[in-house]
Amino acid sequence: MQSKPMLTLDDVKKIAAAAEAEAVANGWAVVISIVDDGGHPLWLQRMDGVAPLTAHMAAAKARTAALGRRESKIYEDMILNGRMSMMSAPEIEGMIEGAVPIVVDGHYVGAVGVSGVKSACDAQIAKAGIAALGVATLS
Repeated sequence: MQSKPMLTLDDVKKIAAAAEAEAVANGWAVVISIVDDGGHPLWLQRMDGVAPLTAHMAAAKARTAALGRRESKIYEDMILNGRMSMMSAPEIEGMIEGAVPIVVDGHYVGAVGVSGVKSACDAQIAKAGIAALGVATLS
């Protein structure tokens, strides 16, 4: 039987606070979604002024990064490079840059998805949130 780390509510709150601080520091209104390793929601925060659809986008991006164990940008890049068959991949919809998996001691424990500004900025916010745990993000 293997053991692995898991996100706690305190971890999720740290991630959310750091992600929000990054967004606020840059004047960006976004939605922040945090999921566990199975893509199940642990946190959803919609800042004032963000379009309602953005909540769905952030959650879908986070789920995609968690289930695929890679940044959502990788899927976007595959599709942009002509691999249209990725559009039919099951269980993932947020194949747009802006979500990053959370890896602790080599274990995938969840993901952070952000939506509301340019995709690269969404990813910047997600990475800032993860950094609050003191773990590096995959690039």
